[in-house]
Amino acid sequence: MPLTCKFLLQAHAAAWEKATTHPFLAGCHSGTLHPAQFNTWLVQDFLFVKDFTRMVGRVLGAAPDDHIDVLLAGLGALRDELLWFEAKAAERSLHLSTPPQPTCQRYCELMAGLAAQPYAVQATALWAIECAYNQGWQLPGPMPAPYGEFADRWGNAGFTDYVGLLAAQADGALAIASPEVQAQAEAAFLRVADLEAAFWQMAFAAEAAKTVPN
Repeated sequence: MPLTCKFLLQAHAAAWEKATTHPFLAGCHSGTLHPAQFNTWLVQDFLFVKDFTRMVGRVLGAAPDDHIDVLLAGLGALRDELLWFEAKAAERSLHLSTPPQPTCQRYCELMAGLAAQPYAVQATALWAIECAYNQGWQLPGPMPAPYGEFADRWGNAGFTDYVGLLAAQADGALAIASPEVQAQAEAAFLRVADLEAAFWQMAFAAEAAKTVPN
């Protein structure tokens, strides 16, 4: 029986819960998160998304023809997202040249290393990354300003539909993958779940993002 995205979510429910529910997101929902903690996350997420965009480009290069349109749409959205990150950072007077913290660096290294993996592994990891953001920002429910804008970006119905398309593409690739490749895809899913949980936590453990001096 081929591996599927639905099976991964069910078989590893505890790991996935840690990836998509966290005091960081709860603090956004309640409006009690310290602004410096959010700023720390925001800068590191910008650095992550830059490398994630490169990853999606590599996945596109490995994808079958009938998967290209969905991936191209994702790349177009990422271009807009990077510009949006820059605008949000400017509003908050944040330095986007801040070095990546260890968790962010590990995540970027994982994404870079996926280029050497079969397409089914890459497609599964891509879906998992986007699904974690979609569910993480969607599950708490409506958020107050200024966090509602962020929740809407990754929790909206259109993004949920995109995640569903990525799941279908990953399932299609997994259906024809060998047991060895399916095992690699499952390991990649678990690594993504672990890093997602650590990424939320990074906002609490790290030094607050520095602001531009007056």
